[in-house]
Amino acid sequence: MAKKESTLKNMIICLLTITVVASAALAGVYNMTKEPIAAAAIQKKFAAIHQVIPDFDTLKQLAYLPPDGKDSVYLYFGYKNDSLVGVAVETYSEKGFSGHISIMVGFKADGTINSIEVLEQKETPGLGTKMTEPSFKDQFKGLDISKLPNEQVKVNKDQGTIEAITAATISSRAFCDAVQRAYQAKKKGGEK
Repeated sequence: MAKKESTLKNMIICLLTITVVASAALAGVYNMTKEPIAAAAIQKKFAAIHQVIPDFDTLKQLAYLPPDGKDSVYLYFGYKNDSLVGVAVETYSEKGFSGHISIMVGFKADGTINSIEVLEQKETPGLGTKMTEPSFKDQFKGLDISKLPNEQVKVNKDQGTIEAITAATISSRAFCDAVQRAYQAKKKGGEK
């Protein structure tokens, strides 16, 4: 087999061929994985709903666009025997140290927070990622935001009731911002 001469034309043809083959392979892998990834995200969302509100047999969904947000917040109303048992709110904040965080906040029928699950975050490992730990999330359990001053969820450093994660105040504030957005969505979007 004869070796091709190293000319600009041959190099461009070779690079173009490699680029086309690599692009086709990447597109193929993307098409094979996009549906399983989307299905896993939906499954994670519904698992979070089951974790944050009491047991239910019927679920109704409502989208709400907060006045201060660029994306919708989703409310999932859980009913058991036609009685509201809780509302799960899929909410977010763009104020995290690394940007976007997404959480699912569960409210009981009486308006208190039942539980919170973190859906997505890219905070600093060992610092902001502690928002996923019970030692931080559990301080929201039983919280009635309507009884807080100005109905505002804030960290202690901002004259609030939430103990911030040590060395991760920005992440803690973002978490509180997401919980506040969930409360406002439930209050305004949940009006029937």
